[in-house]
Amino acid sequence: MRKLTLAVSAAAAVAASGAVASPVLAADLNISIEIPRLSVAAYHRPYVAVWIERPDNTAVRTLAVWYEVSNTAEGKDWLKDMRTWWRRGGRSLTLPADGVSSATKAPGRHAVNVPAARLQALPAGDYVLVVEAARELGGREAVRVPFRWGAANTARATGATELGAVSVTVTR
Repeated sequence: MRKLTLAVSAAAAVAASGAVASPVLAADLNISIEIPRLSVAAYHRPYVAVWIERPDNTAVRTLAVWYEVSNTAEGKDWLKDMRTWWRRGGRSLTLPADGVSSATKAPGRHAVNVPAARLQALPAGDYVLVVEAARELGGREAVRVPFRWGAANTARATGATELGAVSVTVTR
């Protein structure tokens, strides 16, 4: 009887062990953002950008941008006030972007639901959800919420002035 030898490449062995990050299938990202009601003389709705970045602060994907879409030229001029988002990838985004751009929101709790299909190429791992808000005649604030992509979990953080509670839920 003859012995058969099975040769497995190193890459195949590592992949079989699960050590390689692969895209996560069928996971939705549900985000809740609270815009607080401020008692100021001239209230303007904030511009808000929502994006995912790696722990080293490199942007992965913009999920939502709320700005004055009715006046495209003037609305785009004020996007630069969301400085962190603008520098990390906002300036290269062509707006309005389908499924990303939306009008500014009134005070209250708002949901951003990202279906699995939009994030199917995102490898499992640790990420940070960033929500940045800037308001005319007001302040600017960014809230960072670390989360794990690839397993069901919920993470929360709270802003101090321009943003209230922010939560991110990964569902499987």
